[in-house]
Amino acid sequence: MLPLQGIGVLVTRPQQQAMPLCRLLETRGASTFRFPAVDIRPLAGRRALAARLGALEDFDLIVYSSSNAVRFGAVLLDQKRELTLAAIGPATARALNQAGYRVDVQSTEGFDSESLLRQPQLGHVAGKRILLVKGGGGRELLQQELARRGADVTVAEVYRRARPNPSAAELAALEGHFAAGAIQVITATSVEIAANLIALATPALREDFDRVHWLVPGARVAEGLREHGLKGALLQADSAEDQDLVAAVLRWRAGESGA
Repeated sequence: MLPLQGIGVLVTRPQQQAMPLCRLLETRGASTFRFPAVDIRPLAGRRALAARLGALEDFDLIVYSSSNAVRFGAVLLDQKRELTLAAIGPATARALNQAGYRVDVQSTEGFDSESLLRQPQLGHVAGKRILLVKGGGGRELLQQELARRGADVTVAEVYRRARPNPSAAELAALEGHFAAGAIQVITATSVEIAANLIALATPALREDFDRVHWLVPGARVAEGLREHGLKGALLQADSAEDQDLVAAVLRWRAGESGA
């Protein structure tokens, strides 16, 4: 029997990013249910943004904050391969590599802003011009800390996150999955996803959320879930990478079965 046979996982990533995780879980025997808790939408005017930024060669470093920043903001690089690029997390680095660009600075120990800020290349940035390509809103830690270290930081927002608007039928179907005992684990790879789920939940779903396990990629998201009042047991992965998320579920399952 496959190790995750009989386990149902609610995958809450944006629609276009959910399938790889679903496939990986399903190869281990899990059943997956997709319910995107955040929409990723490109911001208009990226060509005008490129014109406002001027010559990218004038920046000492260009930082991409996520794979979505690459998806909607790689066009800013305009096929210039000599630029010095940094990426938050391995997924962002892979997205840049797949777009044909070399990543010069990335964390080898984590997937968040804190990990990137610990890299030696970002330790002494006073007087340097840094371009941060990111989504609208979200955490401002990287921007603020680089500025505190003396860098001249320019922000280019290329997409925005929005709370989805599921139909009554979609919410009813999700209630049905929980009522049937089909879901044991909910993924929450960001605090925003958890907050959106709470905001979207019917009273019945809100009760169900406290009865299942929540799969999170680190202590910061775990703390955020508790701050939003979620009481379900937490499964903490080493990162938000698909294989790390699946590994956390496998560890929990093995412990449950006594393997």
